[in-house]
Amino acid sequence: MMLFLRLIGESFGFAFTALRENRTRTFLSLLGVTIGILIIIGVFSAVDTLRANLENSVEKLGSKTLYVQKWPWGGGEEYPWWKYVNRPDPDIRDFTALRSRMTTAEAMTFNIDIGNRMAQYGNNNVSGITVSAASHDLYDIRKLEIVEGRYFTESESNRGSNVAIIGSTIAEGLFPGGASPLGKSIKVLGRKVNVIGVFEKEGEGMIFDVSMDNTVLIPLNFGRNVINIRRADSYIMVSALPNVSLEETESELRGVMRSVHRLSPQEEDDFSLNKTTIITAQLDAMFSVINMAGGFIGIFSILVGGFGIANIMFVSVKERTHIIGIQKSLGAKNYFILSQFLIEAIALCIIGGLSGLSIVYLLAFLVKIAFGLGIVVNMGMVILTIVLSTLIGLIAGIIPAAMAARLDPVEAIRSK
Repeated sequence: MMLFLRLIGESFGFAFTALRENRTRTFLSLLGVTIGILIIIGVFSAVDTLRANLENSVEKLGSKTLYVQKWPWGGGEEYPWWKYVNRPDPDIRDFTALRSRMTTAEAMTFNIDIGNRMAQYGNNNVSGITVSAASHDLYDIRKLEIVEGRYFTESESNRGSNVAIIGSTIAEGLFPGGASPLGKSIKVLGRKVNVIGVFEKEGEGMIFDVSMDNTVLIPLNFGRNVINIRRADSYIMVSALPNVSLEETESELRGVMRSVHRLSPQEEDDFSLNKTTIITAQLDAMFSVINMAGGFIGIFSILVGGFGIANIMFVSVKERTHIIGIQKSLGAKNYFILSQFLIEAIALCIIGGLSGLSIVYLLAFLVKIAFGLGIVVNMGMVILTIVLSTLIGLIAGIIPAAMAARLDPVEAIRSK
């Protein structure tokens, strides 16, 4: 055993000496594997980052929340918009009926959103904002983080007080220099409202714009007096009780809505019940295709690097044929010769793989500093990278190493 370990140690020494003596060739060999691993990790990291961002946006909508709306979520070329265009928008009467008749709902809120508005304070203004009016239970349904100030009191919501909670982007635009907006009166929709809170900065999602950064939230009873309902987007949010499944709440909600709208059993729903599982199902289908495409790209990139390593190893065997002959004439076993070239090939691939991985982490760090976007590098992919690098080195080096091990010592010495 000690002899075997000593011979393997010597094989390592020969392999790394060969790599050191041929620096240019080693660098070019590493480059192929590094680029291959960089592409694999880079593609899957980009996909994972996109997915994490989208899932974070979806999570803000609520995993146990149902949305009663005029339009169903979805889209595409085959979206039958003509079926939904004449549907009525959910209104206060629907909300009142649901609140009095639902038994499986934990919380419920009625929302009115109107976009592309302007907020003003003195000489400062922020355009393109969304004014959202909501009933009091919104705080119990959505994960609203308030970094400064507070949420509406129940009496403020019931009275329809002219108070507001503003997003971080609006606060920065109207009150530059870090000035506190609390207690200040800003102008929205032609009316003055007192700022009582500021939402925590959330950042924009890549696709789903559910951030509160650019939103002014006001009580529903105040918003009904200042927002033109016909030009606004109205919807009802219903969250299920913790011990009740979302499907059970959805079934009850559909039955109550059909009863409120007096629909016969033969008539279709004139409303849509939307939930995040609709989006996540579409995301799963989309990312399965993207992952497949990324896998093909990665496989071809790795193959290119593997062929490069194999080519270099054939050249290395050719150059060192004379040395192999001398080693075998002095009693070197076949496995000793085989291990030299296998170790050299595997070392090249592992170093190349680690180099590609290091570049990915460096790029992720630079992107986070420059754009504030956290890149997701899956640890499973890191482990897969190391395993792949080892396998590539093993596969790329096995044939050249076997050829070297089978060389006749006399013929090998004569090759000089």
